[in-house]
Amino acid sequence: MEFDIKIMNGNILDGSGKTATHCDIGIKNNRITKMGDLSDAKAEKNVDATGLTVSPGFIDAHSHSDTYLLLEPSAASKVYQGITTEICGNCGASAAPLNGGYKMPSDWLDKDYSAIRDKFHTFKCVKSAQHIAPWQTVSDYRACYSLSKPAINAALLVGHNTLHAGICGYEPRAATADEMKKMFQTLEQALDEGAIGLSSGLAYPPGSAVPREEIIELAKVVAQYDGLYTTHMRSESGGLLEAIDEAIDIAERSGAKLQISHLKASGSDNWNKIDAAFGRIRAAQSRMQIGSDRYPYTAGCTDLDIVLPLWATYGGRDAILERLRTSNVRKKLRNELMEHPDGYWDNVMVGSTQYEEFKGKYLPEVAVTLNLNEVDALLKLIDEDDLKTGGIFFSMSDDNLWRVLAEPYVSIGSDGSMRAPWGPLSHDHPHPRAYGSHTKFLRAALDGKTVPLPEAIHKMTGLPAEQFNLKNRGLLKEGYAADILIFDPDRIKENTTYADPHQLSEGMVHVFVNGFHCLEDGKHTELRGGTFLARK
Repeated sequence: MEFDIKIMNGNILDGSGKTATHCDIGIKNNRITKMGDLSDAKAEKNVDATGLTVSPGFIDAHSHSDTYLLLEPSAASKVYQGITTEICGNCGASAAPLNGGYKMPSDWLDKDYSAIRDKFHTFKCVKSAQHIAPWQTVSDYRACYSLSKPAINAALLVGHNTLHAGICGYEPRAATADEMKKMFQTLEQALDEGAIGLSSGLAYPPGSAVPREEIIELAKVVAQYDGLYTTHMRSESGGLLEAIDEAIDIAERSGAKLQISHLKASGSDNWNKIDAAFGRIRAAQSRMQIGSDRYPYTAGCTDLDIVLPLWATYGGRDAILERLRTSNVRKKLRNELMEHPDGYWDNVMVGSTQYEEFKGKYLPEVAVTLNLNEVDALLKLIDEDDLKTGGIFFSMSDDNLWRVLAEPYVSIGSDGSMRAPWGPLSHDHPHPRAYGSHTKFLRAALDGKTVPLPEAIHKMTGLPAEQFNLKNRGLLKEGYAADILIFDPDRIKENTTYADPHQLSEGMVHVFVNGFHCLEDGKHTELRGGTFLARK
């Protein structure tokens, strides 16, 4: 048999969690077609992996790269970590379906999609209601993905906030019976077109005001499609345990598989709740399927306006900005934010902002420069940035971090959108998890800081493939897609930092996506083999 590519002499970690073996791998027509002694077999390209480790491509179990993969199809920050597949549409926000007055998250919304629209002018893509994205349905998005041909694969969840806001608007209320029917129809269409499940973002409006029953009824639709329900829970701090109970109740009553996003206990007063959190999840696993994911950092990241009280967050972006710019309402906001205890703002860093001098600076530093107190500095930034200010929040325990990552049902998810040190995604100030999550966890396993290396590889390959029902992915196995990494254990390193995040990881020697050699000898090639992974 002649192969397109033959990988020889590597140490094989197949993604199952088993210890390393030694064999050759033959690739033909984008698939692994043979594993064993292939020394006598011919191939168009031979790759010598002597002294290197070969594993399945990593699966980022929690990503927000939905639209970014079309803007920067090199997917550089992920490819250099060995990520070959991303799970998109998390935390209640997805690129599709777009309906009504829904507006995409601020970091997607402020990007220029005109080149994508021009590139696809011969393809019948429907403009969304906000006239920004050249797609509307999941089918449209899939077509754009296929034509753009990113370097890596992606699967898409339907965001509940995307669904609800597009049909019901942003006011804090439950859906009417007619609106529920429209949501059912839209969700069913999205699943028919390839979405793999439903995600919720219950800490964000409008989901934060939606009754539990709405989520349950929508999750029932997902269950009928053998999909899954993922959730950014209502609380990851003071109400953590109650939020876990709610997530379990939604999944149990709907029959959907459950994925708890970025499991954590935020705020030092809540760090001691992690054992009880583990206990609730383990107890429920005896009667239902529950998975989770986590990134290997103790700081979270979201829009800085997450600190606003809930009453101020409803009605959509324009309504929030109007409150900020109305003197008596701003005074009320200021007074409530001033009630945070001393030292609270010391752990808040400014991320993306129009003010270059404030990127990567802690809020108290910014306040000194502006000659304001921390609350006034915060309100000034989010106001003048039109709610596009990023915030990085140092609120988690390092000990808890490694305990969470060691839980057998926890896969590795960056919770970050892909970036590149060049092009349209190189100008903001992301959390370093966008460039380093999987590299950092791999380095920790190699150094003996976390679970053994075979298990660590499983948490980035076979486990998320199983959790998200990705067929023929996540393992080195005959018949499986040729998503394959070859890395140098001695050179694996994250270079990204909070102060200087746009730094690519090191140590990946070769990365194959569906048999396309997109990273060769540590350098990005022009080959891009990514595909949209539809529900099957």
